[in-house]
Amino acid sequence: MQRKRVAILISGRGSNMSALIEAAKAKNYPAEIALVLSNRPDAAGLEFAHAAGIQTRVIDHRDFGKDRVAFDAAVQAVLLQHRIDIVCLAGFMRLLTSSFVSAWQGRMLNIHPALLPAFKGLHTHQRALEAGAKIHGATVHFVAPEMDSGPIIAQGAVAVRADDSEESLAARVLGIEHRIYPLALKLVAEGRIRVENGRCLIDGVPVPDAAHLVPSA
Repeated sequence: MQRKRVAILISGRGSNMSALIEAAKAKNYPAEIALVLSNRPDAAGLEFAHAAGIQTRVIDHRDFGKDRVAFDAAVQAVLLQHRIDIVCLAGFMRLLTSSFVSAWQGRMLNIHPALLPAFKGLHTHQRALEAGAKIHGATVHFVAPEMDSGPIIAQGAVAVRADDSEESLAARVLGIEHRIYPLALKLVAEGRIRVENGRCLIDGVPVPDAAHLVPSA
């Protein structure tokens, strides 16, 4: 199988980007990280990607003012130039237009630090603690026009401890993120994911029933 060419979009340190890059070093991994693109020239992840020998590009969203369509068009042009097959969002702090999302339907992944559909948006760990959640975690999903929506590819969970702080809970969830994102990308790159009625199937089995494929802690 020819390896799928992947672009990772970042805005900051790119912690999940690093996990994907490390996973893709394996010879039998079905995807290669061909490009890391940031909307911020000072994103720390760019240096890591460059050191790993991966091509990097910066498209500064500030150059486009409030014109999200023009910004997305510039990103799309770069993705096409690099012959990208799959896009992975890894802390990319920009809302993408519906037309851009539609162009990458079924080929763009995002990771969210909560067990979707719970706790969409920001400050997920704080909100989980305030809600008294007993289980928390992370989700990899296909990107849909609505924020933090789209069919779920993989989830991993952690137990919320009585003495957890926002920081301690976030650290354990981050460990889960680093495990499930490479798994989800692998499944997509291998063509093992199919979406039916808004729900992902892995090898024909609904994701919740394929829990053995999803690491947990």
